[in-house]
Amino acid sequence: MSNFSNNNSRRNDRDRGAESDGPSMFEKIVFINRCAKVVKGGRRFSFAALCVVGDRAGNVGIGYGRANEVPEAIKKSTEGAKKRLVNVKLRGDTIPHEVSGAYDGGKVLLRPATPGTGLIAGGGVRAVLEAAGIKNVLTKSSGSSNHIAIVNATLAALLQLKTAEQYAAIRKA
Repeated sequence: MSNFSNNNSRRNDRDRGAESDGPSMFEKIVFINRCAKVVKGGRRFSFAALCVVGDRAGNVGIGYGRANEVPEAIKKSTEGAKKRLVNVKLRGDTIPHEVSGAYDGGKVLLRPATPGTGLIAGGGVRAVLEAAGIKNVLTKSSGSSNHIAIVNATLAALLQLKTAEQYAAIRKA
């Protein structure tokens, strides 16, 4: 009888783990693009999805998926984003210092803000910062308005962040 209860408790532990993995990750679909290919019988449509995934504690990832159906494209993009999670250095709920990033034609400037300012950003920049867990920051995006370029420029800027301890270690060496 105890063997049966032991298996049952293991199954419950596994179920709880699966449930706790789901809601902990923040997923945001930034953009869905419809592409048309002209064929003999008319047009054949395919879809591409750009997705941002993060744990709101400093880990964020970007994924891009393409498929013939929208749900499949979203699923591919979220799986790709989860595979490419990177860690971002934060100071409380803002960033440690001003930083700018560029990718293709897109440029993004991020500035730390005082508590209560909020997330002053739009579109893809807002999605990346929300997924990373940043709550107070000022942003400016310029150059290209392409969603992929802006999202990747934001991630490039976040990857340049260093804490005061890291700068102190660099100066000592």
